[in-house]
Amino acid sequence: MRDYPLQQRTIGHLLADKAERNGAKAWLLWKDARYSYADLHEMTNRYANGFSSLGIAKGQHVAVMLSNGPHFLFVVWGLGKIGAVAVPLNTAAKGELLRYFIDQSRSSWIVVGEEWTDRIDEAAAGLDELKGFVYVGDPRGLSAKGKPTIDLRTFEALSSLTPPVDAVRYSDPHLIMYTSGTTGPSKGVVSPHAQAHAVGRHLVQHLGYGAEDVLFTCLPLFHGNALWYTCYPALWADATLAVVPRFSVSQFWDDIRRTGATQFNALGAMVNLLLKQPPSEQDRQHRVRQSMALPLSREVFNEFSRRFNLKVTSVYAMTETFPVTIFTHRDPVEKGSSAGKGRGLADIIIVDDEDQPLPAGKIGEICIRPREPWIMMLGYYNMPEATLRESRNFWFHTGDRCYIDADGYLFFVDRTKETIRRRGENISAYEVELLVAKHPGVLEVAAIPLASELTEDDVMIYVVKRPGAEIAEQELIRFCSETMPYFMIPRFIRFADVLPKTASEKVEKYKLRIMAEAERELLWDREREGVTISR
Repeated sequence: MRDYPLQQRTIGHLLADKAERNGAKAWLLWKDARYSYADLHEMTNRYANGFSSLGIAKGQHVAVMLSNGPHFLFVVWGLGKIGAVAVPLNTAAKGELLRYFIDQSRSSWIVVGEEWTDRIDEAAAGLDELKGFVYVGDPRGLSAKGKPTIDLRTFEALSSLTPPVDAVRYSDPHLIMYTSGTTGPSKGVVSPHAQAHAVGRHLVQHLGYGAEDVLFTCLPLFHGNALWYTCYPALWADATLAVVPRFSVSQFWDDIRRTGATQFNALGAMVNLLLKQPPSEQDRQHRVRQSMALPLSREVFNEFSRRFNLKVTSVYAMTETFPVTIFTHRDPVEKGSSAGKGRGLADIIIVDDEDQPLPAGKIGEICIRPREPWIMMLGYYNMPEATLRESRNFWFHTGDRCYIDADGYLFFVDRTKETIRRRGENISAYEVELLVAKHPGVLEVAAIPLASELTEDDVMIYVVKRPGAEIAEQELIRFCSETMPYFMIPRFIRFADVLPKTASEKVEKYKLRIMAEAERELLWDREREGVTISR
């Protein structure tokens, strides 16, 4: 791996150097297209110059709502070359939540794919700071409210001259990525250029990716998993990146074989879905040697690695951080259910409720402190109180409960924050409750996680009706479908007369979780009822 000093860890510096060194080598495989390192540098230059022609300058925020594909990377890295800040949006966002992302980030322009123009047009109505729209494909319902609209593809005919790389510093903001709120709205994590490069550099150093590798992702590029933990390592390793539109359990191994992939990242639900497929003589007919997954149980770890003949790796990381710990292909398999151990980027401690350090084997909150500059978030955008709260006592408090064994391996236990983890999405219980409570028949609502058959959680809500209100579960689901991203929509519903509360009127959610597990068969379950959700 060619290393770069901190001062050169910007996307502009790396792409220029990689294009010079790798030239015609394949960088991206997408459907039937192949883009070289030289193509990547040239296209991101054209996009950078296109955004500059619109008056977008260093420090301005641009929301990006695009599906997987080359355009996503050309946009985000083109913006990065001029020092503009990309705000990747979850393509499932809609209504008030989508409007919140655009407004709270103070985005001045929106780049949007044709699938989402109707949704963007509604969410962006009346936002005065918004200057215009850049669209891909047919703008259809995009009325733009008198603001300029630009076809992104016109950028491809512009100059390919490189913007001045020294105008952007490693410490400058590169991305604002939204992470689930807990007791409040979602927070925009402001990430400097050097943070993403720390991820790529560190994974290549410890997982051994090289120029002969093909790193594959079927996960959404607007999430850190695909963008930071696949795209940036591929760049640092001089490897090839393979991207497909989405995960399909029936198509997955065909995509792996077609692209010649040697590595992929998997969510826990993906692993379980792949293991549920009937065994096949083709299970080992691929080039994959490593798969990074969230920590798996020992049984699943062993079954997955044995059946598909690959090494399973893992990390502990957050949008706010970097790979705090890594489980590598060289670590002992008996530690396979861990997230690995620290590899030098951070000091790590486990603390109790009073922030006092705990000894090995004791469960508490994991707190970290980076050992290198600019490898962590700059803070939560326009949320100084939240930034200070999570960084108290000179440690970043993750909100995750873990323990570290006597050998230094980190084991995840659960979350202290009110976050529901569903198939790779971190869902704010607060935001679920906020949106459900807008139904005129709802008096109170409490959202909790309920263990899923596919690992992680499903969303469950307890609802207290207003006096005299008549609400059916399917009606509530229809209401949620109009206001929530599909992944936030509750699977389980239970109507209650009252919610258990403390003397200070705080809902005792731990009691609700115990109740839900005890009466699981009595809960209304939209999957059991055959209610389908449109994306």
